[in-house]
Amino acid sequence: MSMYTDYLETPLGLMECKASDSGIRQLIFCGSDKGVESANNVTDDCKVQLLEYFNGSRQGFDLPIDAQGTNFQKAVWQCLSQIPFGQTVTYADIAKMVNKPKGAQAVGGANGRNPISIIVPCHRVIGANGSLTGYAGGLERKLWLLQHEDIDIKQSISQSYSDVGSIISKRQAKTQFLD
Repeated sequence: MSMYTDYLETPLGLMECKASDSGIRQLIFCGSDKGVESANNVTDDCKVQLLEYFNGSRQGFDLPIDAQGTNFQKAVWQCLSQIPFGQTVTYADIAKMVNKPKGAQAVGGANGRNPISIIVPCHRVIGANGSLTGYAGGLERKLWLLQHEDIDIKQSISQSYSDVGSIISKRQAKTQFLD
């Protein structure tokens, strides 16, 4: 199976898109490290739709997904894909959606292993008390994405990340990702 890789500079830093012929396999923040670019129509479409999302003209994605994971992880990621633009849910909400009402912690684990940032919107999952919880790209990015979607964040949370742009810039070079 052929794999394709392309890159996109975003307001949150450089993103790497990996795709098979079937769909997007991975979309991550990659620091400043670029590998060999070998685009296909899937990575090209991904870049176009992400640019539209970041410029405010797109609220949903219609890209083929080819994420690799366990059946449970895939079920969670499918639920994440159903969260509408501008809305949030809790881990408990997702646990109920996958028929594991006491599985909020397991949902958190699957959410944290989501290989397709933004398109599979794990940033829209928050703690039961409205808190920003983990995000592989960093809480600063999660806050930026939520604000980009006009989601109200508790004032105390917003203040603790008041200089989001500066924090993201410093974090960009330090971010580490799963292969």
